[in-house]
Amino acid sequence: MSDSKPPRAPETLAVHGGEPRRHEYDALAAPIVQTATYTFRDTAELCAFFEGRTEREEEYGRYGNPTVRLVEKKVAALEGAQDAIAFSSGMAAVTTAILALCKSGAHVVLFSDCYRRTRQFVTGFLERYGVSATLVPPADVDALEAALRPETKLVISEAPTNPYQTVPDLRRLAAVCKERRIKTMIDATFATPVNLRPVEHGIDLVVHSATKYLGGHNDVLGGVLAGKEGLVSVVRDLRHVLGGVLDPHAAYLIHRGIKSLAVRVRQQNATAQAMAEALEAHPKVRRVWYPGLASHPNHGVAKELMTGFGGVVTFEVDADLEGTSRVVDAARIPRIAPSLGGVESLIEQPALMSFFELTTEQRLEVGIRDSLIRYAVGLEDTDELIADVLRALDAMG
Repeated sequence: MSDSKPPRAPETLAVHGGEPRRHEYDALAAPIVQTATYTFRDTAELCAFFEGRTEREEEYGRYGNPTVRLVEKKVAALEGAQDAIAFSSGMAAVTTAILALCKSGAHVVLFSDCYRRTRQFVTGFLERYGVSATLVPPADVDALEAALRPETKLVISEAPTNPYQTVPDLRRLAAVCKERRIKTMIDATFATPVNLRPVEHGIDLVVHSATKYLGGHNDVLGGVLAGKEGLVSVVRDLRHVLGGVLDPHAAYLIHRGIKSLAVRVRQQNATAQAMAEALEAHPKVRRVWYPGLASHPNHGVAKELMTGFGGVVTFEVDADLEGTSRVVDAARIPRIAPSLGGVESLIEQPALMSFFELTTEQRLEVGIRDSLIRYAVGLEDTDELIADVLRALDAMG
């Protein structure tokens, strides 16, 4: 008879994963350990700590915190990863991981529709330190394989990507890179561990902006990186130096948010799917990008890898920059704001929200159309959200 435990559903892992059966003080909710440093009873205890003769983990706030560690353990459990490490933001997680894995002379490959700040860091900042980079077309694993060099150390992608929701074949990507001993890192913020667990498909590291779905309430910044214990340990050592640590109170908010992650994401999946279908049928909408639609170029891969398709719908309207803005302004339920994954629906025009400083021609060079709208669904009533966005389309005239 096997002693192995049955796999837990995301709903159960979100509530109980990575947590002790009982917290300090017999509290049901995880306590916030709001301290910058930790004391030792005497010199003997201090020496035992540094010699590894104690189970104690904390010495100073930049090196660890019990509330932060709860977040790390919970995300590791949700991802099916050996370990995880939390940061002050998603970009702190991304940049620290890249710096930990790449040194002068290294080469990085990333898909061209990667998050613009990640792309900016890799193609701009890292070049100052002798790290080169190659951009390849979205989800094109053939092009990625062709771009690999003997000095390639890291491949970066998102799944799905922002804003066109491309989904690369992670299994093939992982196999191509493992054959050459190249590390892989996937930003799965859009998917969440509820919809996609990249580690199960051979990916080495998974990163999340905890600001989005994990926190879930648009009230906290944070980031988490999960993966194999050895790799995570290397990144953790650099975090100790760079200092992008997660605050204990922010960790508490993220930990609390994760408790409802699965039920929130299931609802957002359903709402986004219904909205994408309604928009695709509308005569004033040129095109919809949502992995759950059969019309999406990566729909087949998404169906194989994902159990849900996320809460973001990107669509192009039949209008110019100003006409598209009128649609955004006419939507009454969502707020105009960057970000996604919270309980409130958010709407934005990427051409203005993220690329305001560029001309139309310059935006087209990076694949951003003036007529593009990104809608991040929240937890409002599905029918009301759809009716509201369809009414907003009438504002184009």
